[in-house]
Amino acid sequence: MQRALVGNLLQREIQISRNQITKKVIRSQLPCEVFINHRGNDTKRTISSLLYDHLTRLRIRSFLDNKNMKPGDKLFEKIDSAIKECKVGIAVFSPRYCDSYFCLHELALFVESKKKVIPIFCDVKPSELRAVNKANLPLRPEEIVRFNLALEEAKLTVGLDFDSNKGNWSDVVTKAADVVIESLIEIEDEQTRNQATHIVF
Repeated sequence: MQRALVGNLLQREIQISRNQITKKVIRSQLPCEVFINHRGNDTKRTISSLLYDHLTRLRIRSFLDNKNMKPGDKLFEKIDSAIKECKVGIAVFSPRYCDSYFCLHELALFVESKKKVIPIFCDVKPSELRAVNKANLPLRPEEIVRFNLALEEAKLTVGLDFDSNKGNWSDVVTKAADVVIESLIEIEDEQTRNQATHIVF
């Protein structure tokens, strides 16, 4: 009798584990709600990862390259798809942000697809952000125009300022998460209103 009870408990545990794994797999296949755009060398181990972890704990599906990409993924295909599917973009600007082609490309894609972008100016002033042709980042003239238009759009958007020498990481992450939640609620409310206006009686 005791052996049967232990067997039943083990079967239940296995079923619960399978259900949890199935839920994780299904959840991982859903589109991300938030895309975190950042320069890895500057902010991946600080604000970007902290923000990703915080949003994940709040059950907000987020995209951060080293968390969502796996060997074999095509960079532009995976990133472009995640940006097109997301609802909100967070652009973490840092002193060397404009040295990254990927950062500039992602920001331009946000703007071109009319996604809401929440800027976080981390150790950099908006006026310092500019895409220029450099030896380490050769850009075609049309790319410079495209990237600078996106940067100008971000500079004209109210964002969060953060000085890593004086500020508290926890405070900026919490504020950013609050703004994300408010933005997602606004977007969902707008979608609901739009759907209601299209209902034909």
